[in-house]
Formats: sequence, C-alpha cells, structure tokens
Amino acid sequence: MNKWFKSGAPWIWLTGGAVSLSLVAVLGLLLLIGWRGLTYFWPHTIYEWQLTSPEGERYTVIGEIHDREAVPVAQLRGAGLGLEGVTEDTLTRYLVKTGNREFVPLDFRWLLETDIVSRDTPAGLAVLERSNHGNFYGYVERVLEGDRALGGDVREQLQSRIERVLELNDRMKTLQRGEIGKINFQLEKLRLQQRKLELDGNATEDALADIRAREQQLRADYQVLERELFELRDQARRDSVVVRDMRGQEVTLSLGSLLDVAWPNDMGTLAKTAHWFKQIGKFITGEPREANTEGGVFPAIFGTVFMVILMAIIVTPLGVVAAIYLHEYAGKNSLTKIIRIAVINLAGVPSIVYGVFGLGFFVYMLGGSLDRLFYPEALPTPTFGSPGVLWSALTLAILTLPVVIVSTEEGLSRIPSAVRQGSLALGATKAETLWRIIIPMASPAIMTGLILAIARAAGEVAPLMLVGVVKLAPNLPVDGNFPYLHVERKFMHLGFHIYDVGFQSPNVEAARPLVYATSFLLVTVIVGLNLTAIGIRNHLREKFRSLDH
Repeated sequence: MNKWFKSGAPWIWLTGGAVSLSLVAVLGLLLLIGWRGLTYFWPHTIYEWQLTSPEGERYTVIGEIHDREAVPVAQLRGAGLGLEGVTEDTLTRYLVKTGNREFVPLDFRWLLETDIVSRDTPAGLAVLERSNHGNFYGYVERVLEGDRALGGDVREQLQSRIERVLELNDRMKTLQRGEIGKINFQLEKLRLQQRKLELDGNATEDALADIRAREQQLRADYQVLERELFELRDQARRDSVVVRDMRGQEVTLSLGSLLDVAWPNDMGTLAKTAHWFKQIGKFITGEPREANTEGGVFPAIFGTVFMVILMAIIVTPLGVVAAIYLHEYAGKNSLTKIIRIAVINLAGVPSIVYGVFGLGFFVYMLGGSLDRLFYPEALPTPTFGSPGVLWSALTLAILTLPVVIVSTEEGLSRIPSAVRQGSLALGATKAETLWRIIIPMASPAIMTGLILAIARAAGEVAPLMLVGVVKLAPNLPVDGNFPYLHVERKFMHLGFHIYDVGFQSPNVEAARPLVYATSFLLVTVIVGLNLTAIGIRNHLREKFRSLDH
C-alpha cells in the first residue's frame, strides 16, 4: 500500500475524479438552465377551471399552470382560511398564468385545490400573443374586416390576417428605421451644422438660406413618408378578432397588436415541436417588449457580441506589445519587476473599480474633451461624453489586459533562445525576427489569452452598468447612416438583461423563465465566441508548427 501511495497513482486518480465531478457539476448546471429556459417556449396546455369563491359564487379561470406547491394546512388557516372538513396536512395550490391584463387585476393568481370544482382542457382555447398587455386567452368567435364578419374557417382567416398584419408591421418598421430614420438623422446634422456656423461666426445669410432650403426639402420628403406610414398603420388596424374570455364576455381585439395565435390543446407533438422552434427563433431575432418580460433579445445579443469583438480588437495589440516589450526588450531591473507586479495585481482589482475608472477617465475626461474639441455644436448634449459601447470596450480591455500579457509572455518564454540567435545569425534584424519568427510561434499563446479575455469580458456586468449598458437601447450601434458604426451609442447586454429581468422586473413570475432562457443564451454566445477563437488558435498552431523544428 505504501508503495502504491509513493507511486503517485492515488493522486492521479484523485485529480481525475475531482475533474470529472467538476465537469459533471458544470454540465448538470447547464442542463438545468437549458431545461428551465427552453421549456418556457413549449406550447403549454391551457386549462379551464370551474371554481367556487369563499362566498359560494362560481366563476371560471382560463390559463396555464406556471407552478405548483404543497402548502401546510396550518399555514393556510393562519392566513384566515377556514378550510372546514379538511383533514390533510398539506394542500396543493397552483400558480396560474391567466393573461388578459386589461380585465383582471393580476397576470398570475394562486388557485387552491379546495376551491376547484373541475378542471378541463377543452379544444378551441386559443393563446393570442400581443405586442402589449401580454397574452390573451379565450375562444375565438369570429374575425372582422372592418365591421363585417368574415365567413369560412375562423382559424384560417385569423392566421392569414395575422400574417398580413405582420407584413404591414415589417413594412412600417422598415420605413421608420430606414427612410424616416435617415431623414431625421440628416435633419439633426443640419441643426448641428447651423449651430457650428453660429459658434464659428460664419452664419452668413447665404449659408443659412442653403441650410433652410435643404431642411425644407427634407421635411417635405418626411411628410410624404409620414402619410405612407399612417396609411400602413390604418391598414394594419382594419381587421379585428372577437374572443370570448374567461368572464364569458366577447372582447374585440385589433389585429394590429397581434403577433401570433396558437391552439395548444389541439396540437400534436409535431405541431408543438414546430411551434417551439418558431418561438425560440422569435426570441433570438425579436426585440424586447413589456419592460423586457416579453419578446426577444436580439439587441442584447448584438450588443454583447459587438462589444466583445471591439474589446478584443483593442486589447490584443496592447497586450501583445506590452508582453513583447517586457520579455524581449525590458531589462531585468527593479522597474521591470514593479511593472510585472502591477500587471499581476491588476487581475485582482474588483471589476466595479474598473467601471468607476472608465466612467471618470474615459467618459468624463476623455469623452468630454473630445466633445469640446470636435463636437462643440452638440453641447450641452454629449456625443462621446456619455457612456457608450466604445468606453465599455476600452474599460473591459483594461480589465482583461493582464490575462493577455501573462499568456503572451508565457508563449514567448517557451520559444528557445536558439531560434532567436539563429535568425539573427542569418542576418535578420531583431524586429524582423520578432515579426516573422517569434510572434507567429507565440500566436497560439496569444489566442489562449484572447480566449480567456473573451470569456471574462462577455460575462461582466458591473462595470458596464457605469460605462454604457442600458435597459433598452432604441438604436443598434450599427445602422445605415454615415459613419454606419456608432461607437458612442449605448447598447444592450445579455448579462445586464438577466439582472434587469430577474431583479428589476415589475412581474417577477413572468420574468423568471426568461432569466433561465437568457442565461442559457449568454453561455451559448460565450461558448460560440470561445470555439471560434479556439479554431483560429488550432489553425495557427498547425500553420506554424514547422517553426518549432
């Protein structure tokens, strides 16, 4: 036994077991997050309950079972419920999502099993997804075109009319963000141009007349587009649907606010699977609604990826140049030791401190100076002197800089001195040796540092809350207006979206599944970025493998 312990085999098995347990724990956590998040998009069964109130009145509730729990009877009696004749120790109560926010006080309600007279899953119950006020549950009675009821199959008529409305909404969105947005952008540029002329003392009558003429033409074009937009909006509001809700009353809903309709109780497994994929696609490509508790997260995905890529573009050359200087040029003296200690200590600074530094230095000092030098006509409204994606990328670049420096230095230290000496002996300069021999051989280590930097930066939230991220960004950092890349704009981020939905949402129960879904999506985005970087690293490793021999 002592010989076995001295051989080191137990420690190998212990290490392997610890790694296996860690891997199982991580995979289990990912599976839990994925399951809780992805099941949110599955079309759930819609129930119709017949209930009795404490006063003996009967009423109907229609909705989805969101959660259930066992509650001690003593706790319920302590809350004021009589529960005469109940002999069980616990009772089950159901958390039901009822929707129909215009007509019920709460989107969710608890139903106690002693109040339930019956529970059915009748065919024909529809879930109507809307752009506001959440889902609407009920029985579709008829579809109206104006005031005229349409004949034929109600479901086919409703589906075709919703597709028509969605097409009109897409045209309106394209018009608003395309031509109308371009005119608004040009009008703002004219306003700033006139302001600049006034500040410079060059506001001559001819220059102002030219600006007014161009502004008049733009406003004339705007009125034409505005009339087209109003016509499209009237067409989208033309049709409506009559739905009988849980109160037994008929409610008329404009199709202009409807996004989709489904009949989960009538769906088979294949139909539910197709609907599930459709909902996931809408979640990934759509925009948030209802204070981020409904809709999609595409702006947050775009903002996260864009910010991480911009951060990688900034941190890679800075980290590589710093590592090359420290390893190849700097002498081994006290100053170099202090610099190395400072770089290592930077990795231990709390991320929120980087956020405060970014806000004070990048936003207020650097951004404010840029505004005073290059954008005085826009003041007091800041251009670069407010949080934005550029300052977020720079802040995270400083945060992840130690990782890239240390990783690059490790790669440089593994390159034999004979390689450098051989290159110099053949007549190459030190700069040529670095550029053609050393950096290519160290490129896998550089990519390793970049992978670690991406993983760290993509999950950071605290510093971004100070230097650029917002709850809802009206415009993406990239659009069709010159200069097309607007790094001064605020942006949305998946990590902040999770925080906002989970802790700042006005409807916690509705937001909880979205927290899991967005968390799973954030992990997927990080894994995707890392896999891309790993692929590039492996390609570079194979490409420059011959230099090792």
